[in-house]
Amino acid sequence: MTTYHFIGIKGSGMSALAQILHDMKYNVQGSDVDKQFFTQLPLERKGIPIFPFQKENISDDQHVIASPAYGESNPEIKEAQDRSMEIHRYPSFLGGFLQQFTSIAVTGSHGKTSTTGLLAHVIGAYKPTSYLIGDGSGKGEEESSYFVFEACEYRRHFLHYEPDYAVMTNIDFDHPDYFEDVDDVIRAFEEMARNVKKGIVACGDDEYLQTLNVPVPIVYYGIEGKYDFNAENIQTDELGTTFDVKIRGDRLGTFTIPGYGRHNVLNALGVIALCHYEEVPAEVIKEQLASFPGVKRRFTEKEAGSQTLIDDYAHHPTEINATIEAARQKYPNRDIIAVFQPHTFSRTRAFLDAFAKSLRQADQVYLCDIFGSAREEDGALSIEDLQNQIPGARVITEDEVDSLGVHENGILLFMGAGDIQKFQAAYEKQLV
Repeated sequence: MTTYHFIGIKGSGMSALAQILHDMKYNVQGSDVDKQFFTQLPLERKGIPIFPFQKENISDDQHVIASPAYGESNPEIKEAQDRSMEIHRYPSFLGGFLQQFTSIAVTGSHGKTSTTGLLAHVIGAYKPTSYLIGDGSGKGEEESSYFVFEACEYRRHFLHYEPDYAVMTNIDFDHPDYFEDVDDVIRAFEEMARNVKKGIVACGDDEYLQTLNVPVPIVYYGIEGKYDFNAENIQTDELGTTFDVKIRGDRLGTFTIPGYGRHNVLNALGVIALCHYEEVPAEVIKEQLASFPGVKRRFTEKEAGSQTLIDDYAHHPTEINATIEAARQKYPNRDIIAVFQPHTFSRTRAFLDAFAKSLRQADQVYLCDIFGSAREEDGALSIEDLQNQIPGARVITEDEVDSLGVHENGILLFMGAGDIQKFQAAYEKQLV
């Protein structure tokens, strides 16, 4: 029996894809660095073998799927090349694999992981659905009607896909180590949109998405203008956010989501639009939206004495704004404490002023040292450059997290895309 061997299986997309193939009864294994990542836990639960990188892992009867993060210096890549084996890079393999389903790509600079998870949760209650989410979650259904997947713009990886539909949440300048400017990002999304075969659901509140010029129908959704799908009468309470939805002026119904913040309403609206387009009954949509448990590392809450600890992937100023807004809506009478770890020197340098502006919305800010990428040099930039722009901000190490204890009844937002979780874990440990 042919084995699918994943080189770099702990990557979020790779982990999810390995789980999908395993669920579909394929023989799956993989390899990676000897370091603990949250993405390996579901692999271990499913009994998928994970080996350290070594050339002995490669054999001629395998289909080799490799993460774009690894090149010829990797011993397994080199061994596969020496054996003249075909090496499938993750984006290109996924692009071919999804063609057997009605495929729905979810893309955007922000919100694509949450939206992918929400869409899979809703449409999966209507027809069998396989999904691949950027938080490392993946599920395969052997008789799937739909394949819902997160399509990442970084290095234009999403150009490997030709989905039936696309949900596009927004366009923003990010990944400054690759994209030149926002115009470069727009060009990438325009090119991706031209690969869509049937239709696009796009956020009309985003000025860049309004300029899409593609040969397929575009359905727009939003809050601020008059679109095909509009959310109105938005209200929040202790259960979440409730809003009315109108389709070209006609009322569809009232919907409730457990989350808070304008961004979560927009994500839900995009899902409602796509599902309505695919004739999912409104009652199914309502029930599934209300029961969505969320995705990993997106406003993940935990109680710790009088404090609430929230783990969030926010690593861009736009995302920090959204996370703080959600916290203020849910906890209007409690102090918001930001504990932020910048991710990559290039992003920190490009958005230094914007990071400072977004973090100043918190009541108190703690900064962790910049989580550097192997792709870049740190240069002269340091965490103190950000600290100097935020009055009262403190720089802390893992050994100094006990200082967070002074914020009784506080909402502690641990934000970042690096290893910010170790700071939360260190804080929780000293609470015991």
